[in-house]
Amino acid sequence: MSASTLPDTIAPEHRTRGKLGVPAIVVLIIAASAPLTVIAGGATTAYSVTGSIAVPIGYLVLAAVLAVFSLGYAAMSRFITNAGAFYAYAAQGLGRPVGVGVALIALVAYNCMQIGIWGMFGFQISVLVSEKLGIDVPWWVGVVVFILIVGLLGVNRVDLSAKVLGVIVVLEFVVVTVFDVVAFANPADGFTAAPISPASLLLPGIGAVLVFGIAAFMGFESAAIYGEEAKDPKRTVARATFAAVIIIGVFYAISSWALALAVGTDKISSGGISPEEAGPPLFFAFVAERLGPIMVDFMSLLFITSLFAALVSFHNAVARYGFALGREGVLPAWFAKVRERSGSPWAGSIAQSVLALVVVGVFAIAGAGSELGPLFPVVTLFNWLTNTGALGLVLLMAVVSLAVIGYFRRDQRDVGVGSRIVSPVLSFLALTTVLVLIVMNFTVLLGQAEPDATTFLLPALIVLAGVVGIVWGLVLRGRRPDVYRRIGHGAEGATAEHLG
Repeated sequence: MSASTLPDTIAPEHRTRGKLGVPAIVVLIIAASAPLTVIAGGATTAYSVTGSIAVPIGYLVLAAVLAVFSLGYAAMSRFITNAGAFYAYAAQGLGRPVGVGVALIALVAYNCMQIGIWGMFGFQISVLVSEKLGIDVPWWVGVVVFILIVGLLGVNRVDLSAKVLGVIVVLEFVVVTVFDVVAFANPADGFTAAPISPASLLLPGIGAVLVFGIAAFMGFESAAIYGEEAKDPKRTVARATFAAVIIIGVFYAISSWALALAVGTDKISSGGISPEEAGPPLFFAFVAERLGPIMVDFMSLLFITSLFAALVSFHNAVARYGFALGREGVLPAWFAKVRERSGSPWAGSIAQSVLALVVVGVFAIAGAGSELGPLFPVVTLFNWLTNTGALGLVLLMAVVSLAVIGYFRRDQRDVGVGSRIVSPVLSFLALTTVLVLIVMNFTVLLGQAEPDATTFLLPALIVLAGVVGIVWGLVLRGRRPDVYRRIGHGAEGATAEHLG
């Protein structure tokens, strides 16, 4: 592909610049973290597996780590506006080959998160239809239908997605808040502040608590992905990122504290949660007892829409990475195609939908007749891919922390030492620690008694993507210097002074 055939004519006005403000981007971020899913699924599982009451304070610690990371991340967002986000930051801070490596890791990680969630979504749809209509529907049937719906939203204006997700997120916050109020008013073992106390960080199992907790924040970094579609990208990205971290961290801490009170801190710490109660049943049993079966039905439905919101948000992230890489020639130019009316990257959206259909099809065939029965998509597709995606995203944030230092080392741009050195160093150390904990506890995350092939193959997917990306970047430097110059510069064009 020659320089003349690269899609360098995709100007900002051909996309939906100016459509997204801070509230819209915050909604897209929070939708990815799926508040009801985190409390009813993530926090309950963390309590069940770790036996630690430190889950609430763990959320606050992680929120603090990500807020520190956001200082440098937001500082870079003032000078780099690119739908590739992490890709562009790494390319301009650590060099173009590293940028391409980061881009491929991001594509694999976001796809893993999005496609993995389909496993839980399909299971929940199947259960709901069976309970309410008495019809046994294979888990993959509902998935195929909703992949098409998510794809339809993906090829339309992103502010339409934001409006749809906004309604879902508000309802999630309302119902979880109702749960919180009732739980605080009816604690199983009496009121205690122990779960939110810093002293809980010294309890055994805190490493596993942090490992489970970090998944609740995945997607918070996606504000920069929408920078080219924001009203004021120089300010919107930073404000939305900080707002999302604070809202998510505080809300999850309070709600998981309420959950601990509802279940009983003695029951949690003594390992008294039975396998039948573990996970979402902990949440829904309390709701059924205190709020009645109608509220259980309503929250069960919202649990599904919460997953749907996360699916839409991660789908949008993948589509925009594809757009950014296609625009610069790292991927085929077809990926850079956008709809003229909506400005949405329809090519990347379709590609993600097709990939999801293929992977779901493979798991549907593999799961036919499995001894796991209806739980097959949860135990395999959901557990395997979402945990792999979380590992990849934590790795990306650690790399971007270094990219912040590299970017401002050449030109400080009047950015203070706290944002360009102190915060990225601290966040790199903290995120690397979390990454090591994830790797060490990967069998726990996958629910394995002993390691098997997936324990090593799934993390290897992330590493392989990074290696392939770096090699491809080096190939582009030698064979296609016109493309190489464009890497990480998006709509700015290839204005680099050298091929560093």
